[in-house]
Amino acid sequence: MFERLGHFVVIRRKSILAVYLVALVFAGAVGSGVFANLKTQGYDNLSSDSARVDSILKNDFNNQDASALLVIDSQKNVDDPIARSNAEKIIAKVSVEPNVESVSSYWNSGQSSALRSIDGKAGLVLVYFNKDLSSAEVDKTAAHIQATYDNSMGDTRTYVNGMPVLYHAITEQITSDLAKAESIAIPLNIIMLLIIFGTAISSGLPMVVALGSVLGSFLTLFAITQITDVSIFALNLVTGLGLGLGVDYALLIVNRFREELHAGNSVDDSVQRTIASAGRTVFFSGLAVTLVLASLVVFPQYFLKSFAYAGVSVVIFAVLASLFALPAVLAIVGTRIDKYAVRKAVKQTQDDGAWAWLARTVMKRPLLAICGTLIVLACIAAPALSAKFGQVDDRVLPKDNKAAISSAILRDRFDGQQTTPIEILIPQSSADSRSVQTVADDIAKEQGVVSVLSPTTYIDNRTGVRTPVTQSSQVSNDYFRITAVTERGPRESSSVDIVGNIRNMNLPPATMVGGASATYADSQSGIADKLPVIFGWLTVATLFVLFLYTGSVLLPIKAVILNVLSLSATLGLVTWVFQDGHMMWLTGDFTVTGTLDTSMIVLIAVVAFGLSMDYEVFMLSRIKEEHDRGASTTDAVSFGLQRSGRIVTAAAVLIALVFACFMTSGVTNIKMLGLGTAFAIVLDASVIRGLLVPALMRVAGKWNWWAPQWLQRIHARFGITD
Repeated sequence: MFERLGHFVVIRRKSILAVYLVALVFAGAVGSGVFANLKTQGYDNLSSDSARVDSILKNDFNNQDASALLVIDSQKNVDDPIARSNAEKIIAKVSVEPNVESVSSYWNSGQSSALRSIDGKAGLVLVYFNKDLSSAEVDKTAAHIQATYDNSMGDTRTYVNGMPVLYHAITEQITSDLAKAESIAIPLNIIMLLIIFGTAISSGLPMVVALGSVLGSFLTLFAITQITDVSIFALNLVTGLGLGLGVDYALLIVNRFREELHAGNSVDDSVQRTIASAGRTVFFSGLAVTLVLASLVVFPQYFLKSFAYAGVSVVIFAVLASLFALPAVLAIVGTRIDKYAVRKAVKQTQDDGAWAWLARTVMKRPLLAICGTLIVLACIAAPALSAKFGQVDDRVLPKDNKAAISSAILRDRFDGQQTTPIEILIPQSSADSRSVQTVADDIAKEQGVVSVLSPTTYIDNRTGVRTPVTQSSQVSNDYFRITAVTERGPRESSSVDIVGNIRNMNLPPATMVGGASATYADSQSGIADKLPVIFGWLTVATLFVLFLYTGSVLLPIKAVILNVLSLSATLGLVTWVFQDGHMMWLTGDFTVTGTLDTSMIVLIAVVAFGLSMDYEVFMLSRIKEEHDRGASTTDAVSFGLQRSGRIVTAAAVLIALVFACFMTSGVTNIKMLGLGTAFAIVLDASVIRGLLVPALMRVAGKWNWWAPQWLQRIHARFGITD
């Protein structure tokens, strides 16, 4: 298979390169349209009760969340005539802004205490945009409202918030941060590539793969955005993984091509031999990483699904570029690949060096190496025992961001979450108004509930007053609606507990609980419910691919165990840094919330798992190759580590460098992605591959290659061999 592919590429080298260049131009021109289509949301579980409640509220109750929130702080009592006059001027101005449908505020809606700050010096203004606006128009309008009104006017200071405003701020921050990270990563990578590859020509070859991978992924994501929503965070994975795999695969292929050339083979033979060996490794590596990243598609949130789309497309295009475009370039460049050397000794590949020495040293005392390494990994992983998980909110932004400042004002100065209540919908077929009021009374008794509005009564727990409701908007043709305002934010544990307590009450049949707190709780449970499926998927994918590749039972099991160890240590470090607030000298300042973003932890784990499979295949390819030639396990491991160790380490350093540059981002969970992935990559390529792999293979001995006869027959029939 791969020999035939190598022959085809050599014969059609110029045609392949020409088609590739045309494809790059097309992908870049069309794929650039993806940036305008990406979303900043995607954390909600759309198959949950809370999602159904949200849909019913919009369709049956004509419910609309405020698109923007203005906090008008007059620094004097909100009922003061001057404060009222200043507020009314601002309200009058924002009411006539384009795309603004209506405005409600403390000053024009009965002076509701929920719209007044605790100190009585600030009031809330709820701004509702036109319902038929597109997402792009909502984003543009939110940006305009913030730019126009988030400022001081005399003694009055206005702060602008709201979900569209917050999402716009995150989008702007990520876009600028991505440009900054690339401006740092690309020059550093160019320098590192010159050092690692040793010549000016060969150091530019990873860009052949990286460009195809990144631009091809942009085109794919653009097509996907025509069908479904894709998160803007996927861009970080496209650029990071695209550059990383470009380096990984180019290192492997170029290094093998040089080996073949220096062994005295012709250029054409060297290309064909390279594709038959390194090309096969790239194919299996790509298959493994693709299967791992594809697991993210099972989550109900499109935020995580987006990384499946991005990750799979990146890997597929990286493999295609590595098997077609890069070998075509090598066939054209030929022996000139070693021209313009920037350092000495680039032409000789050693069979006995530092990596071989390390492997032999470890294998002399394998149990000591295993125990010592496990103790170190356990110490790093220990903080993970206290990990607490949550979701991103305004605090992912830099503290000086206007949206973050306004969110802090809302959180600190206003009592109750009027704009993010818990919503309870009871089918009229299941209850009457009396039983509905009984439910409302029970909810009002929950600690942390500020007020409850039912179809017949408004209960204010702060004053203890019950007010009859004569004309209620809490009833539709099919449902009774109860609205409960909580004391704390929707993502605070107390609010989530209230949702759980309500759901555990003796409610009428088919009652649904929604609202911001329920949405958050359902999103978290949606992720948790899928984790066993994800772990099963990753385990099966690893066992499947590595068995097809090696024919061994033990080696795939070992890979899964080592990946779990590596990920445990990574989670421990991330917990210690981002939950506990350490090492800001390295990551830059961020707001410590005491929780970790669940979605980002899942993403780090899956990406790190996929890249560890990448390095596992790289290393096993050379070990198995030598073992198949008749070498003992000890000799095969030392040779394989010597030949692959430099490649794996260099690739790991480069891809870790790309992800580490994400720590320059002002968005906390992008910092987390950068540090977590970079650490996992370096740990895997050094400690795991350099110490644990040779030690465990030495202990296993001949059992490394064992499989029962029935599996041997399956491998003989379906396994891909040279």
